[in-house]
Amino acid sequence: MTNSKSNSIGVGMLGYSFMGKAHANALNALRHLDRNTPLIPELITICGRDESALEVARLQYGFQDKVIDWRDLINDERIRVFDNTGPNSVHAEPTIAAANRGMHVFCEKPLGMNSVDSYDMWKAAEEASVIHMTAFNYRFFPAIRLARQMIENGDLGTIYHFRSNFLDASAVDPNQSKTSWRFQSGQAGSGALGDLGAHHIDVARYLVGEPASVSSITRTFVPERSGFQVDVDDAFEAIVEFEGGAIGTFEASRVAAGYINESRIQIDGSKASISFDVQNLNHLRIGEFGKGFRDVLVTSTDHPFSNYWYPPGHPLGWDASFTHEFDHFFRAIAGEHTVAPYGATFEDG
Repeated sequence: MTNSKSNSIGVGMLGYSFMGKAHANALNALRHLDRNTPLIPELITICGRDESALEVARLQYGFQDKVIDWRDLINDERIRVFDNTGPNSVHAEPTIAAANRGMHVFCEKPLGMNSVDSYDMWKAAEEASVIHMTAFNYRFFPAIRLARQMIENGDLGTIYHFRSNFLDASAVDPNQSKTSWRFQSGQAGSGALGDLGAHHIDVARYLVGEPASVSSITRTFVPERSGFQVDVDDAFEAIVEFEGGAIGTFEASRVAAGYINESRIQIDGSKASISFDVQNLNHLRIGEFGKGFRDVLVTSTDHPFSNYWYPPGHPLGWDASFTHEFDHFFRAIAGEHTVAPYGATFEDG
């Protein structure tokens, strides 16, 4: 699997919708960053089921070719990286096949439909000795990486509590559910838990540590949508105890009227607290005893990922996290570092 340019690496992508757009935009942005990038992605082939929509995506994203069958993609000798942005039901089989072909593999979350699928994906990638990464892009928000640095430096002291909520109204109206696969366990695996909550679960592991015990509840409030039966959760709540002694609370809902992808994370420690809101993602709020909270704009030259983009004070968007993520992935392929601990491996997934 070779490319004509010594520092280029061929990429094949499965999927072209929401996450396909995010990944393609990031891959294209990575080609133009003012950085010493060891590997430049070459967009070879995009794969999807709807040929007409696929051709539109191919032209929009800049891929050279398109295929309907993912098997044709992973058998393409030009491709060294397989990027899976498809529905959850097509995460495991194509990704395992790509790893077995010796391709480095990058897959959207949730990694598999269940723990068995996810374990099989991790095992296949490990046995094939390929670089593997789960697309938990929250790790690559500058504010979340800064929070990790602060915790590593001891700035928060002993961690006492993690709390998060991810609230959205996308499923409030049962007649306005456009993507039915997200409400079917056979295609999605889970509902709000895997779709929304997975981000916060990963951030909790990334910042606080591994969970020791969990008590949780899921609920399907709307059992039928647009003529099909729903068999995944609309919402979940969980209480967690971490191995380090901290406790945590999680909630996620797709039936929270009035909310639009409202994602908040808070951590309390013996010295300080931090608070992060995805809809205000260029800021990290830091609270100290007797001083209250101060707001830090995470765009200064000493902040994470600031050297990727623009002079201090220029805010970044949600999509920049995918560019940071892919840069990390390609540098791991080039041997500059490992995916862990700052990126999420398939083991994390």
